[in-house]
Amino acid sequence: MERTTLDLWVGAFVVAGIAALMVLALKVGNLSTYNMSETYQLQAYFTNVGGLKPTASVRSAGVLVGRVTEIMLDTERYEARVTMSVDKRYQFPRDTFANIQTAGLLGENYIGLSPGGDSEMLKNGEAFKKTQPAMILEDLIAKFIYNTSEKSK
Repeated sequence: MERTTLDLWVGAFVVAGIAALMVLALKVGNLSTYNMSETYQLQAYFTNVGGLKPTASVRSAGVLVGRVTEIMLDTERYEARVTMSVDKRYQFPRDTFANIQTAGLLGENYIGLSPGGDSEMLKNGEAFKKTQPAMILEDLIAKFIYNTSEKSK
């Protein structure tokens, strides 16, 4: 009888450990469910999205307000079109600035929204007028080296 009870407890701890590892994997992989009640779609066009991925977070003032749902190349503009789902609780003015930011020095990319002062709000399916592409570390280093070599001549 004692052996069966011990096996039951060991099994319960193993199942709890596996469940904890699954939750941790989802959090680290940025795949955890974000329970937004109702959402609306917004779009932004960027000349370079860097390492931005679908399911990346959309934040305003550090608060998670949505997720990136799709990244495609617009063949008419030859820019990346990023579609995002934003929680309907959060409305943004038409002159909101959308830029691709990095969490930390080498962290994951996300979209940061800086609201403007327009009285009209963005509606479902509309696009941000002002965007800033991702800053690519290699490009910045190359510009620095080029400028340094030009100054030394």
